[in-house]
Amino acid sequence: MDTGLVDALKALGNPTRLQIMEWLRTPEKSFSEYEPIADRAKVGVCVTHLAAKTGLAQSTISSYMASLERVGLVRSTRVGKWTHYRRDDAQVDELLARIKNRI
Repeated sequence: MDTGLVDALKALGNPTRLQIMEWLRTPEKSFSEYEPIADRAKVGVCVTHLAAKTGLAQSTISSYMASLERVGLVRSTRVGKWTHYRRDDAQVDELLARIKNRI
């Protein structure tokens, strides 16, 4: 059994985490209403902005993002006191290929 695949699918099984992954596909468009703290193309989106957009507590978003990072779908970068997340598109593509080969 491919436990990495199962873990990734579990992480994406949460509707909010799946929505975040969709938003992170186009961070400039998805978070245009928020003033960027850093270059979104390079470092991604701040946890504060993810929390504001979802309406969830920052601690909940941090936990969700840690789950996505653990399975390799996002990468984190610290910018000062803020943590930013961006999609790891290569890992997302690999996950999609693994799913295609299994189903």
